[in-house]
Amino acid sequence: MADVVVDALFAGGIGILGEEGHRSGIFKRRVEGDVHVFAEGIVGDEQADRRVHGGPEKAMHHFAAENYASLASFFPQIADALVPGSLGENISTSGLTERNVHIGDIFRVGGVTLQVSQPRAPCWKINHRFATEGVSLVVARERMTGWYYRVIEAGTIRAGDPLELVRRTSERFSIDEFWNVQSAHSPRIEDMLELAAVDGLAHDWKVRLTERVRWIRERRQAQSGG
Repeated sequence: MADVVVDALFAGGIGILGEEGHRSGIFKRRVEGDVHVFAEGIVGDEQADRRVHGGPEKAMHHFAAENYASLASFFPQIADALVPGSLGENISTSGLTERNVHIGDIFRVGGVTLQVSQPRAPCWKINHRFATEGVSLVVARERMTGWYYRVIEAGTIRAGDPLELVRRTSERFSIDEFWNVQSAHSPRIEDMLELAAVDGLAHDWKVRLTERVRWIRERRQAQSGG
């Protein structure tokens, strides 16, 4: 993996999203200098809906800067708004993507150690963020979701720090391959079990995958008359 450095770091408070007045933490601002990171992410970062955002398994969101050019090709009318930080990520880089970052990867950056725990699951708030329908659908379909980290070792980071891959726990399951398995209409049980067993995958996803396997097995048994 080629040398990659942090291009920018983002954090922020909660803003109002759309005419409906939904509260959201998607609005981030660039932060300069030493940035302090603890178990739940960047100090001072906030999330409005803690049921689906934030917490130790989603402490920091990383999004590939090159994805914005791809998104702009689908939505040229909002190309000027599609800039790093605008999807609510905390870390922006070039060179790390959903194709070469794997579930369970452990990175050292500055004084912090991070582990990839799961992809981001895009939601309707992305559409409202840009006042454009279909953005979240394209993010999901093209698998430009970014990924979340858990914090293994707290410390400080800053823009310009290199990201060093310390350990890879799964050679197979990149973020892209995760979505290949998870989104398959008729997924192979073996694939789901292999993904669920990856060291570093968020516990919630392990449960969801194993429950889906159980449901498929029970359905097949019922269909076979067993």
